[in-house]
Parts: sequence; structure tokens; C-alpha cells
Amino acid sequence: MITNTFIDNAKVMAKGQITIPKDIREILGVSSGDRVTFVVENGSVRLINSAVYAMQMLQSQMEGEASNSGLTSDDAIANLVKEVRTESEG
Repeated sequence: MITNTFIDNAKVMAKGQITIPKDIREILGVSSGDRVTFVVENGSVRLINSAVYAMQMLQSQMEGEASNSGLTSDDAIANLVKEVRTESEG
């Protein structure tokens, strides 16, 4: 069985700081100066690249909006794009 599980650990320092292990930083795609998000659920913590988390939240919030707006076909989307382009040219 193949899983996406990777386990590593870090020591908590005096001020509650930890160093994220290099292999974990690479998996998350974060480097010096980037932000991370901690998600606590049922006693477990997930550490997520904040930019990725923001995109996931936006996608979640936008889910179903196309059909709510009547954009249920390629033609409907193409017509909306034409409308927007025409408005921006005028």
C-alpha cells in the first residue's frame, strides 16, 4: 500500500519555537520568510504552506458558484468572457 505519509520530528525550544526539518520544508514548498498555517483538528495539528491553504479556502468558498450564477456550459462561460472584454474595451 502506498501512502502520502511522512513523519519527522523537531524539538520545542525555550520560547516555543521549532525548526521545521529541511525535508518537511521541501515537501511543503516553504523557505525562509514564508508563512505557514497550523490547523488543529481533534487533537492533531496539520502544518500547511499558508499560500496553498489560502488557495484551498478560496476554492472551497467558490465551489458551486459557477452553477449558482448559471455558468453551467462552456458557451455560457465564453459569453461571459466576451461580455467582460467588451465592457473593458468600451
